[in-house]
Amino acid sequence: MNPKTRHELWNGQAGPIEVSIDEPAAPLRGLAVIAHPHPLFGGTKDNKVVQTLARAFLQMGYVTLRFNFRGVGQSAGEHDNGQGETDDLVQLTELARATLLPAELQNEPIAMAGFSFGAFVTSHGAQRLRETGTNIGKLVLVGTATSRFKVAAVPDNTLVIHGEVDDTVPLADVLRWAGEQNLPVMVMPGVEHFFHGKLPQLKELVVRYYPS
Repeated sequence: MNPKTRHELWNGQAGPIEVSIDEPAAPLRGLAVIAHPHPLFGGTKDNKVVQTLARAFLQMGYVTLRFNFRGVGQSAGEHDNGQGETDDLVQLTELARATLLPAELQNEPIAMAGFSFGAFVTSHGAQRLRETGTNIGKLVLVGTATSRFKVAAVPDNTLVIHGEVDDTVPLADVLRWAGEQNLPVMVMPGVEHFFHGKLPQLKELVVRYYPS
């Protein structure tokens, strides 16, 4: 994705976890951790939406961490319906903060983003990290799988982006979940679940609206 991308194996609770790290040009702003869609339906850290989110954060000056959930690629273990995946997200986020950021940035808010199943995992991982005192910044949830999983409540500054004609996660389900929290949803007209042909616009929206 990026000439400076590093591919490594980090330690997860179920064994090695395959990660990709993308480093921006200076100045470094912070850390962004991005979670991929459902592993049983072909989701990986190299999914086009996940890579688009990583590019958005790179442009904003974040070092980005993408990783394969357990059982995907070189990541050990088996799919755990979001529980083990959340454990790995929490562990890897803390490890990334300690190892990828200089000391003066380690208390800056960590950006977290997820696509589909990854948005569900991100909602719970961010909640757990906040409970333990980790400084978590604004979340970006794309194609959030609210019709398939119990997505956690999120802060009211969360950036929720969904396609108008998503046939995997109907927009109505996302609006229902968001409405229970008075949470705005940014709807992209004519866009389906995987944002085919609309990835540049998705990137632009994240860059435009994330810092606020």
